[in-house]
Amino acid sequence: MEQLAISKFKATCLAVLDRVNRTGQPVLTTRFGKPVAEVVPPSPPERPERWLGCMRSTLRINGDIVSPALDEREWEVLRS
Repeated sequence: MEQLAISKFKATCLAVLDRVNRTGQPVLTTRFGKPVAEVVPPSPPERPERWLGCMRSTLRINGDIVSPALDEREWEVLRS
């Protein structure tokens, strides 16, 4: 784990945060050689226990979803 003096952390805070996020390696911030804080990457997002049905109630059906959108007489593939 990388150790970083608090003054150096203060001067390069955004770069340190970007590096921790990118590499996943934590950084220990120290003051006079003693640990003050530890910057760690965020935890992975929680996945729902069941992914089946997770989109329930998010769709709306308009009209008939079973029959063809066009009449068979309008199908180009049937014309020869």
